[in-house]
Amino acid sequence: MAGQARLFDAEERLRWLSASGGPLERLRAVVDFEAFRAELEAALPRADRSRGGRPPYDAAPMVRVLVLQALGTLSDEQTEYQLRDRLSFMRFAGLALHEAVPDAKAVWPCRGRLTRAGALARLFARFDAVLAERGFLAMGGQIVDATVVGLAAKRTNRRPRLTEEEKATLREGGTPEGWSQARTRQIDREGHRTIERGRKAGPPEGAPRQAAGSAVPVSGYKNRRGIDRGHGFIRRFVVADAARHGGGQLGAVLDPANTGGGAWADTACRSTASRELPDRRGLRPEFRRATPRGRPMPAPIARGNATRARVRSLVEHVFAAEKRRMGLVARCIGL
Repeated sequence: MAGQARLFDAEERLRWLSASGGPLERLRAVVDFEAFRAELEAALPRADRSRGGRPPYDAAPMVRVLVLQALGTLSDEQTEYQLRDRLSFMRFAGLALHEAVPDAKAVWPCRGRLTRAGALARLFARFDAVLAERGFLAMGGQIVDATVVGLAAKRTNRRPRLTEEEKATLREGGTPEGWSQARTRQIDREGHRTIERGRKAGPPEGAPRQAAGSAVPVSGYKNRRGIDRGHGFIRRFVVADAARHGGGQLGAVLDPANTGGGAWADTACRSTASRELPDRRGLRPEFRRATPRGRPMPAPIARGNATRARVRSLVEHVFAAEKRRMGLVARCIGL
């Protein structure tokens, strides 16, 4: 009868979603999340239920929930709502209509336990192995670059007002006297300030010469990535405070499994120690040269920088996908 609920209505709706080629359906077909079960169960051990309590959620669906949250830039509450509201989210997480949906209070502890157990790096390494098994080998050389992610307090316009004495104490790594435990939790003491430099448009013809670039102070964390030139996948990553110099982190983001000999990076990696590191690993450093202070850039060096820039621009696609498509932001206080 028309308008009457039928037994297989939900299955028919899911078949239609599969036929339409949704992005979550393609992602689920490409990535075998069961391959991460061993690492997840080691980091998320099941509690002893001899005293009762709510049954723990399965580890594999929980990591799919975290993937959905990252892809959709969702809060914990919105993640729970979308899992209940959208059939495509429910199916991607591996949940049936009759099964319990992880609530907001289950999402946050899961992410925190994975972080404290150091499981995220192991999961990332396992995913890199899955890419290699599928034929996406790290090849063609590697590109290293970094982007700054602002503090959560700055994003929400709730930046705390601190005295000069409190700022000085925080810079030294201490806790200001008289701060309560609640106050300490609300202040990000790990995200530091750096200067983000950029280019200015050239002055009009006949106008006086201006400064060569802009300098904007930013506070937060530095998201450093190493991608392969062949496919553009992230192969290594390091997250640290924004004031940390990039040259000291070069060794952590260089991929020893990359079959290419070139390593492209910006001027931050052009110190003597950083230049020697690729040589020791048998790599060819393709680092951008800085503009001489007070003098114009020599033409041969400018041409070399332009050639390297055409290769290094590939990493900007990764940052654009993270910051624009996925809305990469700092969601919590602290590293």
